[in-house]
Amino acid sequence: MERLIKTGSGWRIGWNPNAHEFKGLVGTDDWAIELTEAELNEFCRLLAQLADTMKQLTAELMDEEKIACEAESDLLWMEVEGYPHEYSLRFILNTGRGVEGKWNAPALPGLLQAAETLKVF
Repeated sequence: MERLIKTGSGWRIGWNPNAHEFKGLVGTDDWAIELTEAELNEFCRLLAQLADTMKQLTAELMDEEKIACEAESDLLWMEVEGYPHEYSLRFILNTGRGVEGKWNAPALPGLLQAAETLKVF
């Protein structure tokens, strides 16, 4: 597999299997952070988990109700906030580099789809 960067309106995600330490990349149009392979795998796993939770909550909430859901591992803390059909994403890297990032709601569908198809986890 070769280096791959997927981009869309307000998001980007990448994978470089030949990089020595930082094989992953996540960001927006304005910022980006390189991630280790383990961090990228965890980012994609937690993102999918949170998206699935939001989908399951659709039937439980009234149309005007907002919700926030968190997921955390040793590597990352992530939170989605908004409506089950439209929400933003924040993350904090827990590995000592002091990184925090956020994607607005319009960027999430594209980021989620790209994360699911970036590589086999």
